[in-house]
Amino acid sequence: MKSPQTLSIIGLGYVGLPLAIEFAKKYKVIGFDINPERIHELNQRLDRTEEASSEALQKTSIHFTSNQNELKDSTIYIITVPTPLNSHQEPDLSFLLQATELVGSVLKLGDLVIYESTVYPGCTEEICAPLLAKKSGLIFNQEFFCGYSPERINPGDKTRTLSKIKKITSGSTPESAKLIDELYASIIEAGTFKTSSIKVAEAAKVIENTQRDLNIALMNELSLIFKGMNLETSEVLEAAGTKWNFYPFKPGLVGGHCIGVDPLYLAYKAKELGLEANLILTGRKINDSIGHFVARQTVKLMTKKGIELKAAPVLVLGLTFKENFSDIRNSKVIDLIQELKSFHCHVDCYDPKARAEEVQREYGLTLASSEVLGNLSSYAAIIIAVAHDEFKSLNLATLSLKERVIYDVKGIYPPHLSDERL
Repeated sequence: MKSPQTLSIIGLGYVGLPLAIEFAKKYKVIGFDINPERIHELNQRLDRTEEASSEALQKTSIHFTSNQNELKDSTIYIITVPTPLNSHQEPDLSFLLQATELVGSVLKLGDLVIYESTVYPGCTEEICAPLLAKKSGLIFNQEFFCGYSPERINPGDKTRTLSKIKKITSGSTPESAKLIDELYASIIEAGTFKTSSIKVAEAAKVIENTQRDLNIALMNELSLIFKGMNLETSEVLEAAGTKWNFYPFKPGLVGGHCIGVDPLYLAYKAKELGLEANLILTGRKINDSIGHFVARQTVKLMTKKGIELKAAPVLVLGLTFKENFSDIRNSKVIDLIQELKSFHCHVDCYDPKARAEEVQREYGLTLASSEVLGNLSSYAAIIIAVAHDEFKSLNLATLSLKERVIYDVKGIYPPHLSDERL
């Protein structure tokens, strides 16, 4: 097993690019992505994910490439590709397996492969390592080694950046675990936590987001109950939060590529073992229903105010899966929009962060322009779905609630300015 000489980061998205930039401060780094357009942009010192500034890209020494032959001189490969769900809500490992085969084709004696992509416990050693061995002709844990260090980047967070978040590390042998821990410790200011096995590290990652998903599901269910009692959920949570051990979770739409996905990876593995992850799946079901619930509540309020639903103009503000961020993957705002359209409403959606071409490609939806913000009075219903900073300064006080419905999903305005909040 070789000490770090040249590192290759496979996958230059929200996770891989910041990681490559940090490692390049101390090591020779090759940044690889199969998308030539992405490589071209990075060579122009542009990052569409907005995770890396132009200044950081100007300073970095990373060699960006989409030519796999340029990976051959590396001794350590770090794989940071997406692990989404397929149409059956089961793990889609296609990107992971593709990256593994690519690395396997250039793997040499003594090389080390580290995975950061979220997987179910056992995936690295049961699926990826055998594929690396088959592709390379090398023997696992004798001629090449593996590790797992789950990504913990919070996309869009400029405070808790990569180096300021403690890093879990692991390796397939004690020696590889030590080397991997030292490697990450050299760039992570917050320190590292070395686990006893790869499987422990995989399990730790997948339950981090499962825990958050379940806590938010509880808040969503409580919100539905409190609405039936004519109670303001935020007021109840504020009161309960005065106790020292009450966890400050809030109701909301739960999308994205982590919280809405990772619990189903764990549930999939449980099913393989003949177990039913009932609580986890129930939490997912609750959170997946919230977009539809908000749309139906909006329609109910419109009907109550005598607003004709057919062709009624509805404005949805926000499409990304979280505030002040451009990522639209697995956004639950889409569920809300589709439900409104099923009632034959005319729906416009505006998001200052989302990229129009990605929205069109991913969802077949054309984003409205910023001009809608100057024409709010023309809408029969306005739903503030994402708490972008740009929306917090809107003057809703001038809009009569007698003539329209305003649904403030995230509760960014005082209660009297809207008809409903989660």
